[in-house]
Amino acid sequence: QVQLVESGGGSAQAGGSLRLSCAASGFTAPHYCMAWFRQTPGKGRENLGAVDSDGTTVYPADSVKDRFTISRDKDKNTLTLQMNSLTIDDTGVYTCAGDIIGSCSLSASDFDHWGQGTQVTVS
Repeated sequence: QVQLVESGGGSAQAGGSLRLSCAASGFTAPHYCMAWFRQTPGKGRENLGAVDSDGTTVYPADSVKDRFTISRDKDKNTLTLQMNSLTIDDTGVYTCAGDIIGSCSLSASDFDHWGQGTQVTVS
């Protein structure tokens, strides 16, 4: 059974930083894509980027990659989201997703496995 467990959410001041982690377990194949999504009041659900098993990272064109960095520790099956220069608009629920797919996707519909989400509040 696939499990994705996020940690690291909480509160931060505008301009500050937070680091989220997602621990994956239960995937039956060694190669799978992991991604971060968030749900915010202003924009709804959006993809923040995805990382393949070989470390290839993709970001959406209209992304926060100038402030957010996604990384993956393959040995620890962990996906990390480093968020810097936070703004109030970054407030929302952050969720990691994973699936065994040919190439990493930025589309939520391509992911069958989701974590429970972690709340990030910026004030």
